[in-house]
Amino acid sequence: MMLVHLISEVANQIPTIDPEPPGHEKLDGVVTWVKWIAYLICGLGIIIAGAMMAIGQRRGEGGEHAARLGWVLAACIVIGSATAIVDQLK
Repeated sequence: MMLVHLISEVANQIPTIDPEPPGHEKLDGVVTWVKWIAYLICGLGIIIAGAMMAIGQRRGEGGEHAARLGWVLAACIVIGSATAIVDQLK
């Protein structure tokens, strides 16, 4: 029983380290701005790809623009996943 008490006392003597580095608030602000700018670009990309698909339909190029829309949506998924991972790491 004394050994358990001794181990707990030794563990209490270990200094704790602040988990957040100094200046992390500024980094959080930058990450938030980058995240929202990326979301805005994704939204604009979807709108532009849809507009190009509508215009290209008359010329028979709708399939090419549909592929672009697929790439834009894939990029949105990657950006959304990356921001979720970064938010969890904060």
